[in-house]
Amino acid sequence: MTECGCRELALDILMEILERGGLSHVVLGQALGKYQYLEKQDRAFVTRVAEGTLEYRIQIDWILDQVSRTATERMKPLIRCLLRMSAYQILYMDRIPDAAVCNEAVKLAKKRRFQGLSGYVNGVLRSVSRQKGKFVFPDDSIRYSMPRWLIDRWEAQYGPEITGGMLRAFLEQRPISVRCHLDRAGKDEIRLSLQSQGVTVTEHPYADDLLYLEHVDHMEALEAFRKGLITAQDPGSACVAKAAGIRKGDTVLDVCGAPGGKTLHALSILQGTGRVYARDISERKAALIGENLARCGYGGQAEVAVWDARVPDETMTGRADVVLADLPCSGLGVIGRKPDIKARIRPEDVETLAALQREILSVVWRCVKPGGTLVYSTCTVTKEENEENRDWFLREFPFEPADIRGRLEGFGGEESLAKGYLQLFPGRYPCDGFFLAVMRRKTEA
Repeated sequence: MTECGCRELALDILMEILERGGLSHVVLGQALGKYQYLEKQDRAFVTRVAEGTLEYRIQIDWILDQVSRTATERMKPLIRCLLRMSAYQILYMDRIPDAAVCNEAVKLAKKRRFQGLSGYVNGVLRSVSRQKGKFVFPDDSIRYSMPRWLIDRWEAQYGPEITGGMLRAFLEQRPISVRCHLDRAGKDEIRLSLQSQGVTVTEHPYADDLLYLEHVDHMEALEAFRKGLITAQDPGSACVAKAAGIRKGDTVLDVCGAPGGKTLHALSILQGTGRVYARDISERKAALIGENLARCGYGGQAEVAVWDARVPDETMTGRADVVLADLPCSGLGVIGRKPDIKARIRPEDVETLAALQREILSVVWRCVKPGGTLVYSTCTVTKEENEENRDWFLREFPFEPADIRGRLEGFGGEESLAKGYLQLFPGRYPCDGFFLAVMRRKTEA
């Protein structure tokens, strides 16, 4: 694909996400899947332009508003996206000459039938080029491209030090984290397979079964992935099955299981014993779990079904030794990987999702047998969805905190482990923002 073609693809991706509400990881994945013939450097360029524009959108809009006679919010949608992605290239991609960015943007404006605005596009971008490095950002919202209300909430709940660490970490590039299925292949075998395909492999500091990968074109092209030897999983998410204390022979219920990472981890621990029941709310999500089970060689070892976890399932009442409840949440902990969340999330969404989590927890706890374990987890960083929901659950239902000290490599210094929970902050640890709470159902008196 030509350089112009790559930029046009990036423009279409951003239009779908920013103007039509598409999810960044879904839209980008579908686009790159459609154009699998692209050279690795072209795929990398499209990905960086799309993701970088989303990451810095708030800051870019402020900059555009400094140099444009038309406010960003009043621009025509295509021109707005074109200026955003072009400004990102000028501001953050030093290897591309500013003049080339301006010229390509003008060509795209004309190609998309905005000939009358091509001069405007050129003028705005050349102003950005002349003034880059001279802009003085008025506050952290613009500096770190984060909604003001989120910064205020985090500072009130966690303080300025943790908040500042998160803001910086969300804008840093992190390698891909994968969990190795060591019950299927040795770590050396997996590492050699990855390195033979040009992937840079680094040991993970917190877990023996995790690796960091860099220079990955796309996961589906990796032999180790296709053979089911690895699964993409953040260190926080990989803590859940370990914290649960799953033992051979256990019955495990994963109530919101898609795409299947925690179900796969449970099966790895069980090593062919016990039983795993994986559930999710739609046929599409259940099918995704099934696909990953088949890819990793666990087909038939878990029962996958569609289930709305807000509705009691009498067939599972009191049957599970372990229930994994990784519930729908605001996703604020994964902003570094899904930057479009910043554009979609609203303050009221946090309260709505916290209520949904309580609704689900008030149902699924009955699936835990007396003496069994419930693990509540989210990939977010808000007290409403995390510590406050944990505290509410322990007040309302016959559960007590489980001491999980010694179960989680790398996080042993956290005092909260003795109380059965862990809040991970980006910037403090090299991972997503993640929360988990392990609670044991009390036995009958």
